[in-house]
Amino acid sequence: MTVDELSSVFSALGLESVSRLMLVDAAEFAGGHVPPFPPDAPALVTGIGGLKGMADIMQVLSSVYPQAFLLKLVGSENRIVEIPLSGLSGQSGLALFVPALGKGSSFEAFQEIIAHLRAPEDGCPWDKEQTHHTLRKHLLEESYETLAAMDEEDVGKMREEFGDLLLQVVLNAQIASESGEFTMAEVLTGIYNKLVRRHPHVFGEVQVDGVGEVLSNWEKIKAGERKKDGDHEKGLLDGLPAALPALTQAQEFQSRAARVGFDWPEIEGVLEKIKEEIDEVRATSTPEELSDELGDLFFALVNLARWKKIDAESALREASLKFKRRFKHVEKRARELERSLAEMNLQELDALWNEAKRQGV
Repeated sequence: MTVDELSSVFSALGLESVSRLMLVDAAEFAGGHVPPFPPDAPALVTGIGGLKGMADIMQVLSSVYPQAFLLKLVGSENRIVEIPLSGLSGQSGLALFVPALGKGSSFEAFQEIIAHLRAPEDGCPWDKEQTHHTLRKHLLEESYETLAAMDEEDVGKMREEFGDLLLQVVLNAQIASESGEFTMAEVLTGIYNKLVRRHPHVFGEVQVDGVGEVLSNWEKIKAGERKKDGDHEKGLLDGLPAALPALTQAQEFQSRAARVGFDWPEIEGVLEKIKEEIDEVRATSTPEELSDELGDLFFALVNLARWKKIDAESALREASLKFKRRFKHVEKRARELERSLAEMNLQELDALWNEAKRQGV
């Protein structure tokens, strides 16, 4: 589109006085998955000729904008047609105007509000006092709340908790930027480059056959990175934080070892190991021996979960929550019967427990 044509489109859309506008060529959408501009800014997409191009643009915009979101399609003689995103496929024209989605809908806007909260003069007293160390407990708390929302499969809570978790990341990055440690751009560039580097089967020429080869190749790439960074003496299991929950740590240890072939050839070996560990638990004679053998049994059970592609930490958490729900049912029924749990015998408690199971509690 020439300068004169662009000026004419601007005039037709009334954009001459717009202070912020993203200009994007439709070719930038080709092969993309998200819009190449922040959604809180209006954008003008040029070079949209061709039905296939419009279908691609619709698909990319749909990753961020709702289907009912109104766009302005510029046609011949600069005629303007307002059209919902859902009706974009199959249309043609000269340019497409995408209005701003709304305040606070971009990552840049989120960074700005965090920086404002930390501003020396007009920021928030609490936010200004925070450090990496003081935020540690909040990061851990938000991580667990996010996991809980995921376990409950509550989409609304997940959306909220992901935001709370992102707050912790951006706030820590802002603190680092102020002290000259690193910037958010460096954080993003670092993880961007790492993802490209560790996915040569997607962004390079490497061929893989299934997830197993992906993970095996992943470990080879990480070993090369450790060698390059001077950490060649670090082992396969050294990169995991000690603070990980025990079940998660055990399953990750096993998964990493399996990627280099240290694993049972068949699941029967895993099941036999569990039987062996149960026998060893029975044979213990001291608390120290029992603690050791129970640890081995837990580790073997985690290995079974890994083989069955079950997350052991989530499975145990769900079992605990299920126990809590059923026990609350027992408590409720006991109150209805005007009985206290302490005075009820095991048979009576079991009857209420089985009642909860029958009711799907």
